[in-house]
Amino acid sequence: AILAHIARLPRRPLISVVMPAYETPERFLREAIASVQAQLYPHWELCVADDASPSPHVARVLEEAARRDERIRWVRRETNGHISAATNTALALATGEWVALMDHDDLLAEHALYEVAVEINAHPDAAVIYSDEDKVDTDGRRNDPYFKPDFDPDLLLGQNLVSHLGVYRRDLLTAIGGLREGFEGSQDHDLAPSAVAACGAERVRHI
Repeated sequence: AILAHIARLPRRPLISVVMPAYETPERFLREAIASVQAQLYPHWELCVADDASPSPHVARVLEEAARRDERIRWVRRETNGHISAATNTALALATGEWVALMDHDDLLAEHALYEVAVEINAHPDAAVIYSDEDKVDTDGRRNDPYFKPDFDPDLLLGQNLVSHLGVYRRDLLTAIGGLREGFEGSQDHDLAPSAVAACGAERVRHI
């Protein structure tokens, strides 16, 4: 039913999944990539920046994935710049109208990008889309769900309301200069208010 719905969508935008990677355990990196490849919505590209990982397996896994799937592109940074700089490097590879920010050990539900595409069709003026999220432990058990409200500018000031999955129009990210360096560890929370200030709260959607 989802695949049939995708075929009927008036708009099927390309979504660039942007991922910085650094010293990711091989299992988690492979699982993250596989969760993107398993998306029911096929109009995506995965853009990865290896932030000069000392361990050779990171580049090996990315090279192997890109060789097997032309939708995957990656680059290795010559120096370690930390997560904001690495995200911006991966963002420079993106060609999609929309950008989904993904950490190197995240997992996307198979219908994640489909739900994003449905929201884009329902609200074509949207500029920021965010979803609920939860955690998965090393044994694959889900825990610590974060059920978010619809957008609340005041709540955003107090906590990382957008977080994961956060999806932004690429031209919006370009206009605000991408992620600011120096906010490593809270880079997503720093990005969201800047993006909302530039686009307006009425263009933020929660799924």
